[in-house]
Amino acid sequence: MTRRILFVDQSGQLGGGELSLVDVAVHFSPESEVVLFEDGPFRTHLEAAGVRVQVLEAPRGLRNVRREGGGGLGLGAVPGVLALARRLARAARGYDLIAPNTQKALVVSALAGVLARKPVLWFLRDILSPEHFSRPIRQLVVTLCNKVVTRVIANSRASAEAFVLAGGNLRRVRVLHDGLDTAALLRQAGEGVPDLRASLGLTTEPLVGVFSRLSPWKGQHVLLRALTELPGVHALLVGDALFGEEAYAQELRRLTREWGLEDRVHFLGFRGDVPALMRSVDVVLHTSTAAEPLGRVILEGMLARRPVIATAAGGALEIVRDGESGLLVPPGEAPALAAAIRRVLDDRALAERLVARGLRRAQEGFGLASMLVRLQGEIDSIVAVEAER
Repeated sequence: MTRRILFVDQSGQLGGGELSLVDVAVHFSPESEVVLFEDGPFRTHLEAAGVRVQVLEAPRGLRNVRREGGGGLGLGAVPGVLALARRLARAARGYDLIAPNTQKALVVSALAGVLARKPVLWFLRDILSPEHFSRPIRQLVVTLCNKVVTRVIANSRASAEAFVLAGGNLRRVRVLHDGLDTAALLRQAGEGVPDLRASLGLTTEPLVGVFSRLSPWKGQHVLLRALTELPGVHALLVGDALFGEEAYAQELRRLTREWGLEDRVHFLGFRGDVPALMRSVDVVLHTSTAAEPLGRVILEGMLARRPVIATAAGGALEIVRDGESGLLVPPGEAPALAAAIRRVLDDRALAERLVARGLRRAQEGFGLASMLVRLQGEIDSIVAVEAER
């Protein structure tokens, strides 16, 4: 039976978590709907995929809360959050459950769930650790989950373990790796962007790429430092500063000039053809300096049939088998990253083996269809229990 789900996300931007939500929301449409707390490209993307979207603008107090901030919501934000929760509760009428996709969405959805008497299923797509979130925010999230949320769907063992370590109730957690539409991503990658190298003035020079928003913990600066040890190697930085991180984007450009990399580092900004761009580079890099909840970009690189080098922390360890389906390097260590890049570029047999086994790993272990079957089972069980009450 198709369930009526009200998905909720705080962002109007397109990040990895939002892309994962698109696949789920499409599966449950047209009976379901997505509520966003701000307008932007995410709404356009959802609507183009045939998903109904409603935008409920978040109050300034909620928008200004940062994950690393020293405080929680703050007393000044409470009235606005309560008003938004009441609006969301009204929107939830007629739906079987509320499914927030982010932390801010969780806070409002938990309150709305109480008001509307609807179960809440939270998609946990973050590592609830001190490296990522302040203590008050971790405490707030865990408290709401333990007292209000019916089920927490963690996208990796790493995110589930961090949640429990922060005080979360283990019995409410299910680990369900994000699934990707592998066939669609293979088609989108194709044979790459035809004139990319020519447009960058390249002929036979090696080209590597990082495909992520520009953020300190995403580690683009680690790649820049590694490039100082890799003469002749060019790099693509694909992505923008999305969440108030413009200062970091400026710092990356400053480092590029300071280290004499201006001719070898190519800032492409946000692009809608990421799979094809991945297919066009020699190596796809994942450079996060802290544990990644899962690492969707790693799987996308594998499906673009490119060798992948990833940071050895968090969910990446659940995707990459070092030396088989990719290479792993310690977080934040530019010399190790440089050595791994050099190894892949110099060893064609290794690169081909990583491509073949990486593709098989992504297709067999992270397909969308099997993930949706398991998710449907979790949702059915929640709704069945609620119906008996």
